[in-house]
Amino acid sequence: MGSIEGDTEGGTEGGTEAGTEGGTEGSTDGGTYGSTERTSKAASIETLEARDLPGALALSRSASWNQREADWRMMLEVGRGWCIRAPGDETRIAASTVVLPYDPSFAWVSMVLVLPEFRGQGYASRLLRHALDELARTGSGGVLDATPAGRPVYVQEGFVDSSTFRRYRRESAPAAAPSAKNIDLRPLDARDWPAIATLDRPVFGGDRTALLHRLASRLPRAAHVAGRDGRLCGFVLGRDGREATQIGPLVADDVALAEALLDAALRSIDGPVYVDAVDDRPEWLAAVAARGFVEQRPFTRMLYALERAPGNASRVFLVAGPELG
Repeated sequence: MGSIEGDTEGGTEGGTEAGTEGGTEGSTDGGTYGSTERTSKAASIETLEARDLPGALALSRSASWNQREADWRMMLEVGRGWCIRAPGDETRIAASTVVLPYDPSFAWVSMVLVLPEFRGQGYASRLLRHALDELARTGSGGVLDATPAGRPVYVQEGFVDSSTFRRYRRESAPAAAPSAKNIDLRPLDARDWPAIATLDRPVFGGDRTALLHRLASRLPRAAHVAGRDGRLCGFVLGRDGREATQIGPLVADDVALAEALLDAALRSIDGPVYVDAVDDRPEWLAAVAARGFVEQRPFTRMLYALERAPGNASRVFLVAGPELG
């Protein structure tokens, strides 16, 4: 995240490269290329493969982002990626980008990263434009989540604002929240998946079932569902991270269900936690703050070649993360 080189996220999931958890390489690569374009054209764009996972993880570490190798593996399993290799060393990944196709109409754009020693050579801009060209070839639009520093870069590339959310971090667990009333709250069971898919698809706007299954397997104790009157009305998932555990997505019919699901996930976690909370519901943000979370930074969800955002965000309370949607 963070589109200007040196723009960090306070030592957490920092952004020295991009305006998303995958964006462009900052102002030196946005808009016009100049001499950096001629330099970067000498390096070919190749498919990012499973053998590249160690190099991809090194990219995340170089930017102090939260991904583990399992995150990169998951993204390559449900999507596709491209890279530019370090000159003279095929085992090192100098730059990367990933797209996650959730629907024929759109894909998530993320993980545009460049190692510090290769910044300013146009690698990130080339990879972003390569990804957008691939989406255009298949008739798909793009969605990404930008920091304030990264947003101007994406505007130059044709992205437009859609909505906003905020990243929060909690260092330690406060006192336990009271139990929810009139809510059937329980750990996720394999039999819940058809109902989860039915709830999630119109909310998210695409089929991310493959991703949700993988997230549930990453931190099973955090995965919960909530219901009323025998109907599943919400779910929450989580995953382990390099810097902190991430909770999300969290989808629910209302704030009361969302609070109950967040509490259930939090009770299963020790140590630092990230949540990316939608910010159009003050009651929800107050609930997040009451649980010991402190705001770190805002994000803007941006669209490319789409007239409107996919899905119906009114039942989204936590996004899965800027790199996942």
